[in-house]
Amino acid sequence: MTVQSTPPTDLRLTAEVYAAVQARDPAQAEFHQAAREVLESLEPVLDRHPVYTHHRVLERLCEPERQVVFRVPWVDDGGRVQVNRGFRVEFNSALGPYKGGLRFHPSVNLGIVKFLGFEQIFKNALTGLPIGGGKGGADFDPKGRSDGEIMRFCQSFMTELHRHLGEHTDVPAGDIGVGTREIGYLFGQYKRITNRYESGVLTGKGLNWGGSYVRTEATGYGTVYFVREMLAARGQDLDGRRVVVSGSGNVAIYAAQKAQELGATVVALSDSGGYVVDEAGIDVELVRQIKEVRRGRIKEYAQTMTRARYVEGGSVWDVPCSVALPCATQNELDEDAARTLLANDVVAVAEGANMPTTPQAVRLLQDAGVAFGPGKAVNAGGVATSALEMRQNATRDAWTFEDTDRRLATIMAGIHTTCRTTAEEYGVPGNYVVGANIAGFIKVADTMLDLGVV
Repeated sequence: MTVQSTPPTDLRLTAEVYAAVQARDPAQAEFHQAAREVLESLEPVLDRHPVYTHHRVLERLCEPERQVVFRVPWVDDGGRVQVNRGFRVEFNSALGPYKGGLRFHPSVNLGIVKFLGFEQIFKNALTGLPIGGGKGGADFDPKGRSDGEIMRFCQSFMTELHRHLGEHTDVPAGDIGVGTREIGYLFGQYKRITNRYESGVLTGKGLNWGGSYVRTEATGYGTVYFVREMLAARGQDLDGRRVVVSGSGNVAIYAAQKAQELGATVVALSDSGGYVVDEAGIDVELVRQIKEVRRGRIKEYAQTMTRARYVEGGSVWDVPCSVALPCATQNELDEDAARTLLANDVVAVAEGANMPTTPQAVRLLQDAGVAFGPGKAVNAGGVATSALEMRQNATRDAWTFEDTDRRLATIMAGIHTTCRTTAEEYGVPGNYVVGANIAGFIKVADTMLDLGVV
């Protein structure tokens, strides 16, 4: 099957918007990249529907409704005062309350949070659920910190952030560096300050106190469900496929688990230090113990599983596979990695992480006919299940694992169908990037028009 690349465009209708984005925030490279990728897809929509240009919907979409930057002071175990910077970008609430994760990582800055929040607008729209787009976090590194230090940081962070949140206003979740432990500390402080047990104000909660089954697994599971749909559209399936997954965090672990449940063999996982190869198939439970319980490094897998080998540094994409799932961080799969994947006959690449593939790599993969699933569609399972958690909180209900998983699979199949049919409607069959961008944009843009200039 030939995948139609993004059609050539002179960006006559979007060049001015993109130039304004660059001029207004010149140091935010990741945000520029995310904005350009969406804007370049929208030329045929603007040609067909000039009302969006007349009402300056693009200009409004590219400017967050609110940006909050604040100081986070806290005391470490040695009694020393530490100071970090916190962020929350409430990007667009046309479809519902702002929804998007919190990331605790040294790399976090306003540009990173804006790129993530911008992507979240369209991702959330694709789920079909009533949620707007936002993102947040801090330049705090939880690695090597004690539980007490993490608790004190989270309490200080929430002391400021709580005034901007609410189940009808802004509902954060977890992201890199923010799991159930951190969500617990954040929710505890929110409850303490507000004197309200407002379960719907945070998602990714523990099952004992308002959390949802499948939320932990949702982004990884959803990634594989989307791959299953892409392959099925080509008359193929996952059974017997060699799969390589980058990362070894939450998304990677559960993508690997679901891929193997559906008959694939996941042969490699990675972290920032290197990658492991296990030709017999990664033991997902061992990885989960290393990363989620012991909070160790992926090299420990090879120390325990003697049949595996560990490669320090290097690129996990050097390992031959037919399905590649980048699930680590932005811009991790570059043009060289894409060439290697193509040389090894990759048939599908799906972004479990946010914008992990560089634009040059995306074009190479699409031009070669590879089924390429963009992050805003592929990894929407996490936020979709967060919205399902909000629904359960609102009705004081709790669904079973199987029921929630079925709903997730249905949502992911619907996202795939939406992206595929939209790409066909706009003359680029098989291009899930364009399909996702246009479908997400139209839903948000039409609602913005309905709500007036606000």
